[in-house]
Amino acid sequence: MSGHLLAATCVLLSFASPCAAAWPDRSITIVVGAAPGGTGDQAARIISEKLGAELGTTIVVENKAGAGGILGSQYVARAAPDGYTIMMGNIGSHSINYSLYKKLPYQPDDFKAITLVISNPNILVVNSSTPFTSVPQLVSAIKKDSTLYSFGSAGAGQSPHLSGEMFMQRVGIQVPHIPYKGAGPATGALLGNQFTFMIATAPSVMAQIKGGKLRALAVTSDTRAPELPDVPTMAEVGVPDMLVTAWFGLFAPATTPQLIIDRLQQATAKVLQTPDIQRRFKEMGGLAGGNSPTEFNAFVQTEINNWRKTVEAAKLTQE
Repeated sequence: MSGHLLAATCVLLSFASPCAAAWPDRSITIVVGAAPGGTGDQAARIISEKLGAELGTTIVVENKAGAGGILGSQYVARAAPDGYTIMMGNIGSHSINYSLYKKLPYQPDDFKAITLVISNPNILVVNSSTPFTSVPQLVSAIKKDSTLYSFGSAGAGQSPHLSGEMFMQRVGIQVPHIPYKGAGPATGALLGNQFTFMIATAPSVMAQIKGGKLRALAVTSDTRAPELPDVPTMAEVGVPDMLVTAWFGLFAPATTPQLIIDRLQQATAKVLQTPDIQRRFKEMGGLAGGNSPTEFNAFVQTEINNWRKTVEAAKLTQE
């Protein structure tokens, strides 16, 4: 019997026999496939203390940044299916990547969906020191001389990258893409004027927007964000068909016992319903999740199919 199969068997039996101590009997690691500072990282750290208390253990958040979430996803896909290593996956790592990359060291059936944690619109931002105060103004400047401009993102294949590509298609511009290993490094680079604009997840740039360091020009939702009522939607500034909702949720290795998946989902949903977490997510520009594993899995499958169409239409590929 393989080590992973033995681990899964013992964990499953532990709920009904003395094969092993009742789960969990040690700390649980949430792997984030990006550098500190991004939405997934923030959300994991915000819920970690309450989730640990609810499960009677400690939650450790571990960043494994690189390759658009591939490194972290591959690590979790190959981890022991015992409930002690799970992942804060996202729209990039667990939907876009499947059609964007020619070769990917993991597939959808390598994971079990646990629950959606947070979702939010993306926001087109520029450094506040630049003269750009509207989307038409930014687009006009780029069309005059595109060699002077570029856009950055949290990583190739992530929703900010694809949002940037989609935006350029919609408005008829083309500038180089500069990927970073996470939203934190990308935001830092924009603050340092290393590139011109970025379409970022709301939580990753909300503090800088409210602090006056970044200027928000538009949101990718169908209505204005409650936390940024003065920032127009893409449709309002003349950019059609530009609706993107970024999402982040928990996944476990595929053969993790369903009893553990359900326990993780129930505990996470309870934490996400607390007023404190609801308030903190709202301040970030996000909406708390908590749906069932079945509902989350169906949502992810729909996202995979939708983004496949977008990637194919844009003729985007990554090695």
